[in-house]
Amino acid sequence: MMNSQPAPGLDVLLQNARRRSGLTQEQLAGLSTVSVRAIRDLELGRVQHPRRETLRLLANAMRLSDSRRIELELAVDAKAVGRVFQDIYGADLATPPPALRPLVGRRPELEALTARLRTDHERLLTLVGLPGVGKSRLAQEAASLIHAKDRVPVLWVSLDETAETAGAAPGSPQSTVAGWVRSLVRDGGEFDELATLIGSKPTLIVLDGHDASPSVTPRLLSLLRTCEHLKILTTADRPVQLPGGRLLPLAPLAVPSAADLAVDTVGGPLVADRHAVELTLSHVSYTRPDFLPTDAVVTTVGHICRALDGMPQALEAAASWLLLYSPQQLLDIARTAPLVLLDGVTPTDPAAGPTLSERLTAAVTDLGPQAAALLRTLATLEDPWTMDGAARACGTSMAATARDVHALLVRGLIRRLPTTAGDPVGFTVLNLVRAVLAADQETAPAALVAAH
Repeated sequence: MMNSQPAPGLDVLLQNARRRSGLTQEQLAGLSTVSVRAIRDLELGRVQHPRRETLRLLANAMRLSDSRRIELELAVDAKAVGRVFQDIYGADLATPPPALRPLVGRRPELEALTARLRTDHERLLTLVGLPGVGKSRLAQEAASLIHAKDRVPVLWVSLDETAETAGAAPGSPQSTVAGWVRSLVRDGGEFDELATLIGSKPTLIVLDGHDASPSVTPRLLSLLRTCEHLKILTTADRPVQLPGGRLLPLAPLAVPSAADLAVDTVGGPLVADRHAVELTLSHVSYTRPDFLPTDAVVTTVGHICRALDGMPQALEAAASWLLLYSPQQLLDIARTAPLVLLDGVTPTDPAAGPTLSERLTAAVTDLGPQAAALLRTLATLEDPWTMDGAARACGTSMAATARDVHALLVRGLIRRLPTTAGDPVGFTVLNLVRAVLAADQETAPAALVAAH
């Protein structure tokens, strides 16, 4: 593991800047009207806190870029990020991380999210869904579109404990600003300086992995009240209704129906909902470039997508297993033990935090007793089940059942199935969720014995 090097001090930065400009200390003094002795003292580290006017004169004389000027000012006062960046705050300073891959599917969700972010009536939105469903990727695409088309500054803040500033070089202005905002949110700092930086400029703050802690929410609401053109988008695994905010549930990608896959088996096309298949095949093309997507293979991949619920991160992990298994073998595993596929072939770095299987398991096992009991009951029903069937199975009123089912739906543990006009809405429990429930059922007796 590489050790991070400390940032250079003002003495080193100033000396390097002068040499890049091709100036001697005497020449710099003549151009800047700052004395040779003062310049020498700065470069020797004898003066740590020069006046801002002195730095401005030196920077002008050396014709430094905004990035170099910022380095000098932050070397003097590392905490004054908002003041340092205020003069140049804009779309070029606050940028979302660049997308490394195209977004597959999600056209309706992307259009709905960007439309809400562009309206004046919605200023606090939360994308909620299971781990691995693609919340961060959708938020990134929406933020990139708004940044590119509307030239809106985007402060992208990943709140993952192991995450760094994505898409920005360490030490760059963009990285410095994002790191500063992240520290404000994590460490409980006041947002006064951030509010001054944003001011009346239209701005989008994305809090990726926000847990809606009670200490942060009041400060975010105060920030929204102070900055009238600010909008905040958060992503979360668990739904928390923020005051005045809107929840946008994100379901997995749609998967081909059993009927479509049956048609495809005899030579017909997959007529709808191919995005999950396309995403999986795109991952396969990297792990197995020799892989030929014949009609039979595409059909098998479609069944794999159904077994893994169209969960984007699960599909990517499953594709890596084709280095070891045939498509039919992989389908058999996906149907019988899907959880073993979720983390891919390559072991993950323990420092990267919980794996997808661990996060998905936590999303199910962390439910309260009432929600967990309801989920287990729903998992025993024949698909697609309706609200009437759920109420009868649970022995509760329609209103109570609807409220509890809605909570599971928003969490992403169940999904709504396509229905024809006039028919009751049908639902199903995700296959991956069923696998977690089954695994928990198997380990519960052993845990009970160990406890005794």
